Amino acid sequence: MIEFLNMGGYGAYVWSAYGIGFVVLLANVRSARAYYRKQLARAIARRQDSNT
Repeated sequence: MIEFLNMGGYGAYVWSAYGIGFVVLLANVRSARAYYRKQLARAIARRQDSNT
């Protein structure tokens, strides 16, 4: 198991690259969800304004 995690001496680079990649993907998903919610709220507000 240790040999696998060490990956021939490149383990620190490999696992940090996976970690950074995961953090970037997670941030992208969270950002997209926040943008979607913001745009949905704006659309609802515009629709309510146009109905009055």
